[in-house]
Amino acid sequence: MTDLSTVYLGLNLRNPLVASASPLSRKVDRAQQLEEAGIAAIVMYSLFEEQIIHESLELDHYLNRGSDSFAEALSYLPDGGLYRISPEKYLRHVTSLKKALTIPVIGSLNGVSQGGWTDYARRIEEAGADALELNMYYIPTDIHTTSSDIETMKVDLVAEVKSSIKIPLAVKISPFASSLPNFAKRLVEAGADGLVLFNRFYQPDFDLEELEIVHSLDLSVSSEMRLPLRWIAILYGKLNVDFALTSGVHTYADVLKAMMAGAKVAMMASGLLQFGEELIGSILSYLEAWMKARDYESIKQMQGSMSQSSVREPEAFERANYMKVLNSFHTLP
Repeated sequence: MTDLSTVYLGLNLRNPLVASASPLSRKVDRAQQLEEAGIAAIVMYSLFEEQIIHESLELDHYLNRGSDSFAEALSYLPDGGLYRISPEKYLRHVTSLKKALTIPVIGSLNGVSQGGWTDYARRIEEAGADALELNMYYIPTDIHTTSSDIETMKVDLVAEVKSSIKIPLAVKISPFASSLPNFAKRLVEAGADGLVLFNRFYQPDFDLEELEIVHSLDLSVSSEMRLPLRWIAILYGKLNVDFALTSGVHTYADVLKAMMAGAKVAMMASGLLQFGEELIGSILSYLEAWMKARDYESIKQMQGSMSQSSVREPEAFERANYMKVLNSFHTLP
């Protein structure tokens, strides 16, 4: 029998399919449907640093009525309506999911600065989460801030969060680092048990009629996984850490590629939002059929088999591949 199991963050999973942080985890019954369909673990939607700060400032306002500082203190935060999901409600939902599910539940914190909000890492653990994913979504806009400043800030944050919890910690990062391998190494040294590659940055658009900024969510496509695929393949074997590939996982072929690059799990959300939990069974069936046809006995057998350290042409992941791709293009006569 084909063994689809894998181990991620010390958690024994029945297969490598994980539901990534998204609205999929907002309702207990939807999470149960995902489990019944075969998903191996669920990453909860994120609790944002801004939500915690917003609640803290509101509490301070009501404890100090008559002060005119509240409006000014909140002025640097976006519309409070964005933060209606309170931190306390988030913690209760962690507990509810753990009671309703038998698969691991991974909490998610989204933030970049050090401070009191990181105490919620410990509280998410106390609520029952099996692991924590720290999503460091940050857009540097200050021209005086250096890349070294940003990386040190993130590394220090990982160390702070790790010191406050006993459960495994995964860190979700973006590909925008001057030296991604070195940055990844520093995160692992700071305590990261897993690295999730990569965060998707949502880009604003312009409405030319209303002359306003438009915020829209574009779901991923399979071609987007090439970037994390490449970097996991490069970093595999060089760092003592579990890799998770996210962005662009839609098919069984995407999952196979993620495993061969060296990932322990393939995280998906867009495909599930588009096609529902029925997609999970289809992916797992085709995955198992492909493995049987090629005499693969287990997922673990293929993990890292196409990493840079394992292939006959390791330079394919580097600059030489850039030249080869350009030279392969032929214009029409």
